[in-house]
Amino acid sequence: MPRITPAAAKKARNYLPLILLVLALFPVFGSSYYNELLAKIMIMTIFAMSLDLLVGFTGLVSFGHAAFFGVAAYSVVLLSPKYDPASLWLVLPAAVLTGAAVAFVVGLFVLRTKGIYFIMVTLAFAQMIYFVFHDSPLGGGSDGVFLNVKPELRIGETLLLDLGSPMHFYYVVLAALVVCYVFLRVLLRSPLGHALAGIKSNEHRMLSLGFPVFLYKLAGFVTAGGLAGLAGFLSACQFGFVTPEIMSWHQSGNVLLMVILGGLGTLNGAAIGAFAFVVLQEVFSAVTKHWQFLMGAVIVTVVMALPGGLSSLPRRLKGLLIGGGNQNG
Repeated sequence: MPRITPAAAKKARNYLPLILLVLALFPVFGSSYYNELLAKIMIMTIFAMSLDLLVGFTGLVSFGHAAFFGVAAYSVVLLSPKYDPASLWLVLPAAVLTGAAVAFVVGLFVLRTKGIYFIMVTLAFAQMIYFVFHDSPLGGGSDGVFLNVKPELRIGETLLLDLGSPMHFYYVVLAALVVCYVFLRVLLRSPLGHALAGIKSNEHRMLSLGFPVFLYKLAGFVTAGGLAGLAGFLSACQFGFVTPEIMSWHQSGNVLLMVILGGLGTLNGAAIGAFAFVVLQEVFSAVTKHWQFLMGAVIVTVVMALPGGLSSLPRRLKGLLIGGGNQNG
């Protein structure tokens, strides 16, 4: 994969305030449909960034990441009263901690494997969790369970946020995306982030230098699970119901495709990949019921033409223009 230079990364970050301003003002001009669609894209961006922490920055290709997303979503419904709003002070931390706790338990086993075995074991654990919810009253079977009333944030009797309000929900999702992005930026620059990068580059060298590689990988795995839990919480609040399908291997495959489509090892790429995947899914599904075929064709084309993902497209176009200019000169 082409290396992203510090200059290119700095230039990309210069656009972030403008992108944030556009996202903040979008509900003022957008219709309810597009506001909901953009909220979904932002939720999937959080989900994709959480997986990119494993795949792109640590070199751990997980095929069971949707399990953490799903159990967190279920925790929101199971902790909420049937006819009254749950407290955001309770369900949001509970969802994140549930995702992180399940990731901790799973990580204790799967991180002892490598390569294709790691992929298969993460898939096996995810399928086990899927069938726990699919085949028991806990998860409502294949029909799932409903979140009848969205959570609220109150201080005393004062209502600060109502996630049942589309506008409130949109800005909560935007705030969560910003916090997640900043958190991962800080983490990747921390000693833990440098250690994860070292593990991806050469795990045996890190072991020989005395680094507790297993503990570092477990920390990264748990962090990714917690962030996936945040995305699961937001997804449950947006749609008002949860089914076992959101933790199936299909969902894990979809979020992995988002990361690959945007570009591995770059948080901006995860955002671009989530945006492209969700928009293409909406467009193709409106055109034909065989939208998966069209989606597959696009992903194969991008992987073959842009090994660095869609995030590498501006850099490649600039290289072609400069190269063409030099040849003409």
